[in-house]
Amino acid sequence: MTGYAEQFSEEVFFKENQLLWNTLRLETSLSSARRTLWEWVNLTEFRQYSEENRRLLHPLELVVVRDCIRALRLMANNRKEKFAGFSIAKALWDVACGRERPDLTPAFWAEIIHLFRGAYGRSKVYQRFKKQKADLLEGREAAIERSKELDELWDESQMFTNRYPHGLQPEIIEKREVNRHRILKNLNASADQWGDWQWQLRNVTREEQQLERLITLNDEEKACIGMALKAKLPFGVTPYYLSLMDDSFDRSADHAVRAQVFPDRHYVERMSVHRGERDEAFDFMLERDTSPVELITRRYASIVIFKPYNTCPQICVYCQRNWEIDDVLEHRALADVGKIKRAIEWIGEHPAIKEVLITGGDPLVLSDDGLDKLLQQIASIEHIQRIRIGSRTPVTLPMRITDDLAGLLAGFRVPGKREVALVTHVEHPYEVTPDLVEAIEKLKSRGISAYNQMVFTFENSRRFEASLLRKMVKLAGIDPYYTFNMKGKEETQRFRVPMARLLQEQKEEARLLSGLDRTDEAVYNVPRLGKNYLRASQHRDLISILPDGSRLYEFHPWEKQMMLQQIFVIPDVPILPYLERLEERGEDPRSYESIWYYY
Repeated sequence: MTGYAEQFSEEVFFKENQLLWNTLRLETSLSSARRTLWEWVNLTEFRQYSEENRRLLHPLELVVVRDCIRALRLMANNRKEKFAGFSIAKALWDVACGRERPDLTPAFWAEIIHLFRGAYGRSKVYQRFKKQKADLLEGREAAIERSKELDELWDESQMFTNRYPHGLQPEIIEKREVNRHRILKNLNASADQWGDWQWQLRNVTREEQQLERLITLNDEEKACIGMALKAKLPFGVTPYYLSLMDDSFDRSADHAVRAQVFPDRHYVERMSVHRGERDEAFDFMLERDTSPVELITRRYASIVIFKPYNTCPQICVYCQRNWEIDDVLEHRALADVGKIKRAIEWIGEHPAIKEVLITGGDPLVLSDDGLDKLLQQIASIEHIQRIRIGSRTPVTLPMRITDDLAGLLAGFRVPGKREVALVTHVEHPYEVTPDLVEAIEKLKSRGISAYNQMVFTFENSRRFEASLLRKMVKLAGIDPYYTFNMKGKEETQRFRVPMARLLQEQKEEARLLSGLDRTDEAVYNVPRLGKNYLRASQHRDLISILPDGSRLYEFHPWEKQMMLQQIFVIPDVPILPYLERLEERGEDPRSYESIWYYY
C-alpha cells in the first residue's frame, strides 16, 4: 500500500462518523441497521439544505452534497442491494459491532470515506480555490479580470500537457528517422520499400528473436511476448509501427505505443486459459446475440456493422474482437463469397438501414480490387446513404493510404446522396506523425471525412494526456468522435480506468479545449445494447461499492423510454488502485482528488 492509500481505513471512517458508529453498534438486525443508515442519509440531507447551513456552504459544495446523498440513498435501498449482491449497510453494521470483515479493502473504505465527507459538505474539492476577483467587478473590469483568470487556468493545464511528447515535434521526427534507418538496415531493405505498404505487410514482425533485433525490449516484454507466441495468440507489428517505439528500456514516452501491441502477463494468461472457448469468454459485447445473419451486427435502427475481413496488420491488445481473430494477416480471413453475398442481401432487405460500417478486422488490408468489389455491392443498395470504413491503417500502416486508394474510396461518394467516411483509432499523441497527416490529407482532399475513436485506457489517462491527443488529431485533419470507457473484459483488466476518471477528464480537462477539438462523446458500451452516453447521469445509477472498492453501476438501455429492455449491472474498476498505479508512474494522486466526486 502506497503512502496515499494509508489514509483510508475503517478506523478513519468511524473516527469521522462517531455518531453513526455509536448508533449502528446498538442495532440488533440488518433491517434496523439499514433503516438507521437510511434515516441518517435523510437527516443529513435535511441539515445540509437548511437555511442556516446553506449560508455556510458554497453552492458548488452543495452540489457535491446532493450527488453524495443521492448515491448513498441508492446504496441503502434494499432493491439495489439485491441487484448488487452486497449490502453496504451490513458491512458498516458488522464493523461497528466488532465483527471482522477482512473482505473490506482500503479501496472500499476510500470510497465510503469520500462519500460521507461529501455528504457532510467536507469534500475539500474547492478548498484550494480562491474567490475569483471577477465576481466582485462589473463591465470591462470584470471582463479583463476574467481573462486573466482564464490565462492562469490555461497555463496550469499546459504544465501537464507539456510533459507529453508527440509525433510532430522535430526531435521526435528525427528520432524516428534514426529508427527507420536501423530497421531498414536490419531487414536489408531500401527507403523505397519502406513506403510500399505491401512490403510492410510482408515484413510484419511475428517472432520474438526478430523483434529483439529491431527494437530494445525489457525482460517483462520478452517474457510476455514469448508466452503469447507459445500460446499461439495472434501477434505481429509492422516495421512502421516499430519505428514509433524508442530504442530504450524505460517506456517513458512510448509506453502507450508499446502497450498497444505488446501483451501484458494478465492478458496472456487469461487468453490462454480460454483459448478453446474464446467466443463465450471474451465476447463482452454479446455480438452473438446481435447478429441476425453471419458477418452482421445490429444494435441500432439505421446502422449495421459488416465484418467481411477478419484480420489486421497487427493486433491491438485490448481489441473488442480479439476472440475472433486467429492470426495476424490470416490468409483465410476473407469470408467466402456466399456469406458476403447473403450479408449484403440481408442489408438490402432492411430499408431502415442507412449506414454500413465495414470493419472486422481491418478492411483496408484488402487489395484495391478486392475492396472495390466489396464497395460496389454495398453501394448498389439504394437506401444506403453512408459507407463507413473502420481502419487503423493510418496509424499502423499509413503508406496504405495511396492516391489510388483515396481515389477509389472517393469514387463511391455521391454528394447529396451517399457519403464515404473513415473512422480510425489514434490512441496517443505519440502516434500522430507526419505520415499519418499525409495519409489523412489524401482522403480529406477528396471529400472523405475522417473521425477518431479513442479508447480511454491507463496508458492515456494522465492529466491532460487525452486532451493533447484530441488537439493533435484535429490538427491532423481527424475529428474526435467517440471516447470509449474501456469495456469490462476480463483479459484487459490492466488497461481499464475508473469511469469517474473519464468523467473528471471530460469536465476538467477537455472542457478547456475549443469546441471543435472536443467533439467526441464519452460513452460506455453496454453488452448487447450498445453505447451509453456518460454525459447524462440519468442513463445510469451507482448502486453499490463492492468490498474491493469497485463501484457497481446499473446501466439503462438507450431506448428505455421507447421500448422495454433489460438493464445491465456492471462493476467498474476501483479508484484507489488506479491512483496507486499513477503514483508508481510518477503522478501525484492529490492532483486527481476530485475524482471521488464523479459518479
